[in-house]
Amino acid sequence: MPVLPGAEPFRHEGGEVGVLLCHGFTGSPQSLRPWAEYLAERGLTVALPLLPGHGTRWEDMQLTGWQDWYAEVDRELRALRDRCAQVFVFGLSMGGALTLRLAAKHGDAVSGIVVVNPSIKVHGAAAHALPVLRHVVRTAPGIASDIAKEGVTELGYDRVPLHSAHSLRNFFRMVDGELPQVTQPMLLLHSPQDHVVPPADSARVLGRVSSMDVTEILLEQSYHVATLDHDADRIFAESYAFLDRLAPGVGKESDAGQVGQAGQQEGTATGG
Repeated sequence: MPVLPGAEPFRHEGGEVGVLLCHGFTGSPQSLRPWAEYLAERGLTVALPLLPGHGTRWEDMQLTGWQDWYAEVDRELRALRDRCAQVFVFGLSMGGALTLRLAAKHGDAVSGIVVVNPSIKVHGAAAHALPVLRHVVRTAPGIASDIAKEGVTELGYDRVPLHSAHSLRNFFRMVDGELPQVTQPMLLLHSPQDHVVPPADSARVLGRVSSMDVTEILLEQSYHVATLDHDADRIFAESYAFLDRLAPGVGKESDAGQVGQAGQQEGTATGG
């Protein structure tokens, strides 16, 4: 099944500091592409993969589960570690949960994390019915495009496969138990007005991780997909300042950087 225009993965070969970006549930790299391009323009090595079952049609997604999504970002992280001296992981929504698990499992191999409106629980009464409901009802209404900024749309599915939602619920429960294993410096940015993930999720992350270096920033002007919203520029600038503090010489081009220029151009051309 062809990837939807704009949902393509993005990669850029830059310097010795790498960043892995993880998109959200039913979403695609489109929601994080401006962030990825911002980092690439500043000389970082960037990987923004398309998670399995995403970016095509919801019918493809119902054949996948959290093991598939996590395996993809785990593979990308290992590839960046082979290429870069330091690697950071950034994530939005479910991508935040993927980021937290990578940090918990990979320890010092991850130098720091940035999470935006991280999701670590499936909320609502229907969540408890998912184990049974998914065998009766195939889908629920979509959750994409919770954005305050007029004229901006997130490229995501208009239906949520309940089989995948059930898998997501299991993943969140596992990640919640692993939060104390997260020790890396963390920047957490969240929107007080979020119609997809309540502030309680960010509060729980802040309360359960073992990180000593933690910064919390409120995104007052944005809804859930803040990376495409009014606060996008602030997210980009704050995340870069976070990198600059923890990775001296961030953005310094390596010998492979010249090769990466072609890769960036290719990634931009395929983005639509």
